Amino acid sequence: MTDINTNYQICSKCIMDNNDDPFIQFDSSGICNHCNTYDNILKKRLVFLNNGLKERDKLIQKIKKEGQGNKYDCVIGLSGGVDSTYVALLVKELGLRPLAIHLDNGWNSELSVINIQNTLEKLKIDLYTHVINWKEFKDLQLSYLKASVIDIEALTDHAIIAVFYKVAKKYNIKNMIHGGNIETEGCLPSSWVHYKGDLMNIKAIHKRFGKKPITTFTTLHPLESLYLNKVKGIKNIDILNYSPYNKKNIKNRIIDELNWRDYGGKHYESIFTRFYQSYILPVKFNVDKRKSHLSTLICSGQISRQEALIEIKKPICDPHQLEDDKKYIIKKFGLNKESFEGLMSLPIKKHTYYPSYINIINRLRPFAQFLKRIGLRS
Repeated sequence: MTDINTNYQICSKCIMDNNDDPFIQFDSSGICNHCNTYDNILKKRLVFLNNGLKERDKLIQKIKKEGQGNKYDCVIGLSGGVDSTYVALLVKELGLRPLAIHLDNGWNSELSVINIQNTLEKLKIDLYTHVINWKEFKDLQLSYLKASVIDIEALTDHAIIAVFYKVAKKYNIKNMIHGGNIETEGCLPSSWVHYKGDLMNIKAIHKRFGKKPITTFTTLHPLESLYLNKVKGIKNIDILNYSPYNKKNIKNRIIDELNWRDYGGKHYESIFTRFYQSYILPVKFNVDKRKSHLSTLICSGQISRQEALIEIKKPICDPHQLEDDKKYIIKKFGLNKESFEGLMSLPIKKHTYYPSYINIINRLRPFAQFLKRIGLRS
């Protein structure tokens, strides 16, 4: 478990600080690198600042043209959360014919199932559900807990990406539409996450700590992803970056139009994610992910810094809910309280402590820089 930084400093614009992010940097005005990076990315990526709606209309026409002759012209993810639910509503409004994909990793909350069903029924969208073998996934997650790395959710994220590509390929769909957006997800420290495509890291950690053979867990090699993208022309589209995205307004819309019900936290539609963000991250890694979410909303002008400071003082999760989640997760993993606390107290390791594509890239970087200097690489 990490120690709190005694030389405490908090950003003068957002609420990111050097307790949760030891690599944070502040400029002469006390503004952190996450705010400055957000502003730079916003200028480049938030397409709606420069005729975004016109660009979106052109994109939609292109998707429709590429989907002619197929039952579906795009795939969308559907978790039951705010972003994915709104994507479903939006693509139907824009006249697209989506196939929704849901990844069931064994941790769906009861409310997420209800939200998904309501969305599908009201919007008349077909669903493709991919159910992960629980015994295999349980062994993978336990391997990550034993490896003592921070991004346990990389397993689910990797599987989602892999399933997306393979379903798109199966149905000859060229466009994969996601709910990622800069206006609510822009201030995320790199030390909190790991490269989701790092299949080498997944295999290495499981080989070291796993007990069961992994035979059905869907994976995607980076070269396969490159082939599907560049040769087969399967594209990733962050549709929410093409128009203003106000989280409060969007929540109100999906509540009114789809009978959507709130979970009380970002990505809390998953029981494990709720516990991961409300217990594992703050207790083991000294990370309160709400600071990232709230800071992004500050940067995008959706809330004030004072509102965020008030919100962050509230409990991450209802104490009774947290205790119930802890008991449920320990039992589902087949652990007892003592063995779970033993995993929580293991020394923290970086993902790159184990074999990783990132290690290879870092070793090759000096060679690439040399080639650039002598003019053999642009």
